[in-house]
Amino acid sequence: MASLSCSASDLAPLFSSNTANASAVANYLCTRFDSIANKLSDTTYAIDNTYLLFSAYLVFAMQLGFAMLCAGSVRAKNTMNIMLTNVLDAAAGGLSYYLFGFAFAFGSPSNGFIGRHFFGLTDYPKPTGDYSFFLYQWAFAIAAAGITSGSIAERTQFVAYLIYSSFLTGFVYPVVSHWFWSSDGWASPTRTGDLLFGSGVIDFAGSGVVHMVGGIAGLWGAFIEGPRVGRFDQAGRSVVLRGHSASLVVLGSFLLWFGWYGFNPGSFLTIAKSYGDSGSYYGQWSAIGRTAVTTTLAGCTAALTTLFSKRLLVGHWNVLDVCNGLLAGFVAITSGCSVVEPWAAIICGFVASWVLIGCNKLAEKLKYDDPLEAAQLHGGCGAWGVLFTGLFATKSYVNEVYSGQLGRPYGLFMGGGGKLLAAQIVQILVVSGWVTATMGPLFFLLNKMKLLRVSRDDEVAGMDMTRHGGFAYAYHDEDEQSIKHAYVMGKIEPNIETPPANLSLPSADV
Repeated sequence: MASLSCSASDLAPLFSSNTANASAVANYLCTRFDSIANKLSDTTYAIDNTYLLFSAYLVFAMQLGFAMLCAGSVRAKNTMNIMLTNVLDAAAGGLSYYLFGFAFAFGSPSNGFIGRHFFGLTDYPKPTGDYSFFLYQWAFAIAAAGITSGSIAERTQFVAYLIYSSFLTGFVYPVVSHWFWSSDGWASPTRTGDLLFGSGVIDFAGSGVVHMVGGIAGLWGAFIEGPRVGRFDQAGRSVVLRGHSASLVVLGSFLLWFGWYGFNPGSFLTIAKSYGDSGSYYGQWSAIGRTAVTTTLAGCTAALTTLFSKRLLVGHWNVLDVCNGLLAGFVAITSGCSVVEPWAAIICGFVASWVLIGCNKLAEKLKYDDPLEAAQLHGGCGAWGVLFTGLFATKSYVNEVYSGQLGRPYGLFMGGGGKLLAAQIVQILVVSGWVTATMGPLFFLLNKMKLLRVSRDDEVAGMDMTRHGGFAYAYHDEDEQSIKHAYVMGKIEPNIETPPANLSLPSADV
C-alpha cells in the first residue's frame, strides 16, 4: 500500500492569502488526512491477518482429512491407533514447533542454514510477522508429520510416533523451510542478493518443503520397519491388505481438497496488495484466484487420468485409486501453483498420475509396504512438482509473485533458460539428503532399541485391542480369514513361525 502523508507547510499556501487562519486550517486538514491514512493502514493489516488466519484454519482442517483418509486406508483393527497418531502429530507438533521449530525456520536475522531467534515466540510478533504467521506455519509443520504417519501405519509403537513427530516438526522440517522460505535462507527466492543461480528455488507452497520432507521421512520409516505381516506371501507375491472403509477415504480426500485452498492460495500470506497502479481490478487477489484454479485443475486432471489408467491396467473402476490420484495432482501443483498458467496445471496433474502409478509399481517390486502410498504420493509427486515449476513457470507471474529483481529466471519451456530448473534440481537433492541424514538414523536407532515396531502378535491381533483398550467399532476385515488361512497353509511370510496365541484358527479344510 502506498504511503499517505500530509504537510501543513505545503498545504497552507494553497488557501487564499486573506484567510487569517490558513495555517490552522491546513494543520486541521492534515490531522484528519493522517487519521484516515492510519485507519486505512490498520484496515490493510486487519484484512491481511484475517486472510492468513482463515488460511491457517483451512490448512489445520486438513488434519481431519488426514485422519479420515488414514482411518479408511487401514484395517478396522487399527482404527483407534491411527486416529490417535493424527491427534498426536498436531499436539506434539504444536509444542515442539512453538519451542524450537518456528525459531529454526524464521528466526531472523540468522545465517543461511538455520534461524536463531524467537524460541518460544520470545520477542515476537515483529513488524515483519504476527501470531497469524506462526499459526499458519505450524499447520504446515504438522502436515509434514501427518504424511509420515501414513507410511508406517499398522505396525508402529506409540512412543515412536511421539519421538519422530517431535523431532520432525521441531528440527528437520523447520531447517528445510528456513532454506527455501526464510528471507535469510541460502536457497530462498526472497533472499536479498546472492540468489541461487540468480533465481533461488521456487517452491511456493511446499511440494518439496512439506511433501517431500514428509514422504521421504515415511520412506525411511517404512523401509526400516519392513512390510506388515501378510503383505507379501512366502513366494514374494503381493497380497492386498485392504483398508476397511472406502467412505472414510473419500471423505478424507474431499476434506483435504477443501483444505488445499488454504494451503496453496493462502501461501501468498497477504491479499490486499495491488500490482501496478492502485485502483486496478488486478492485484494479488487475482493471483490468489488463479492459484486456486491451477490447484483445482491439477487435482481434477490427475484424478481422471488415474481413473482411466487403472481401468486399463487392472480392469475395473477403483474409487480409492482415484482419491490417491486426486491428491497426487494437488501435491505436484503445490510448488508452482502461483507462477504457472492454468493449462500447464493440466499437464502437471496428468504426469503426476503416472508418477504415482510408476512409484507404486516400483514399490511392489521392491517389496516396500506403505499402507497409504504416502512416500510414493508425497515424495515422488512432490519431486515431480518441483521439476514442473522449473519447466513451466511463467515470466510475468514470477515477476509478480517474486518482485524486486529484474531479469529473474523462469521456466525452461517458457523461454526462461535452465537456471530455475537447476535450482529446482538442487532442492530435490538437498531435501532428499537432509531428510535421509536425519530421519534415517532416527528410525534406525528406534528400531535397534526395539521402540519402533510392535510385536507380531500385537500386529496380527490389531493394535486397537492390544494397545488401546478395545476396537473402535464392531468390524470384520476382509483379509482376516485369508491371514488365518495363510497360517494354516504355511503361506505366510517365512519369518512368521507360529500364529499368535490369541488368533483363532479355522479348521484345515477351509
